Amino acid sequence: MNNSVEIKNLDLHFGAVKVLQDLNLEIGKGEFLVLLGSSGCGKSTLLNCIAGLLDVTAGQIHINDKNVTWAEPSERGIGMVFQSYALYPQMSVEGNLSFGLKNAKLPKSEITQRIKHAADVLQIEPLLKRKPAALSGGQRQRVAIGRALVRDVDVFLFDEPLSNLDAKLRADLRVEIKRLHQKLKNTMVYVTHDQIEAMTLADRIAIMRGGQIMQLGSPDDIYGRPVNKYVADFIGSPSMNFLDGAISNGTFVTGDLIIPLTGYDFVSGGAIDGAATMGIRPEHVATGELVDNAPFRLDVDVELIEPTGSDKLIDCQVAGHHFRVRMDGQAKVAVGEKLRLGIDPARASLFDASTEVRL
Repeated sequence: MNNSVEIKNLDLHFGAVKVLQDLNLEIGKGEFLVLLGSSGCGKSTLLNCIAGLLDVTAGQIHINDKNVTWAEPSERGIGMVFQSYALYPQMSVEGNLSFGLKNAKLPKSEITQRIKHAADVLQIEPLLKRKPAALSGGQRQRVAIGRALVRDVDVFLFDEPLSNLDAKLRADLRVEIKRLHQKLKNTMVYVTHDQIEAMTLADRIAIMRGGQIMQLGSPDDIYGRPVNKYVADFIGSPSMNFLDGAISNGTFVTGDLIIPLTGYDFVSGGAIDGAATMGIRPEHVATGELVDNAPFRLDVDVELIEPTGSDKLIDCQVAGHHFRVRMDGQAKVAVGEKLRLGIDPARASLFDASTEVRL
């Protein structure tokens, strides 16, 4: 792969605290890579290392085949968009967009051309004469993106750019950022703790924990074949259901249930007997007419119903474990009644009970 950003054996320590440990990552030209993880996992720290805002302890960072490990941020050919808009309040939108270009002593005609291009791409032409105080949160964030855009760089870094916005605006701007990437085809590295943002935007997602990358893959890979229980639990809303039990003679045993593992794709090629955890996503549990096609069926008591409009989330118990099922929003179901469920082991995930690694 023709790489745009390459990170080799990167370490970052603050005193005795190891924030990033022996981290390796290759980001292809034009790729949209999302760094995803909970607070404190090291994702923003890694982005700041790429940007040159933090000095690394060990390792190297290459951008477009150039070693920039000790280069100044301005020499790295990057544009950065932060969580805070950081706009100059006394300047118009046009002034905010042109400020860095004027400092770089670009010709006036070039500045005008770049601002026109950015305003056109981000649809902010009518806002150019306004000051930030007269803009909505979404408009301010568009201007902040525009300020990175006018720099005409190959790599854009986004540090949780939508987290200050309300849900509706976040959804709208998410679509705009995806369109922006499709239009520009620049490399984009995007930090978020929001899995919906990650799944909808990314070509590949790097899920981080404790300064390390747990899994790097496409949204489909990470959702469908999580490498460990942490990734499985982190991705998906609502979270994956987990049943503790054991693999025995080609079946998974939990409580008094014996689930045949027909169709399950083992990483090692075959089943290994021993303690294990089965993970099943709420949306992969069959209900209604689909139950008859499922390899394994069981009846449960409906304990709680959460209508969300398009879906209904059903809470129940399976072999003594709390279990959730996603049903169609129009499905007829009531608390206290019996509900027949179908489970297809081919769509499940199995994890080693001690290491929590996918089996």
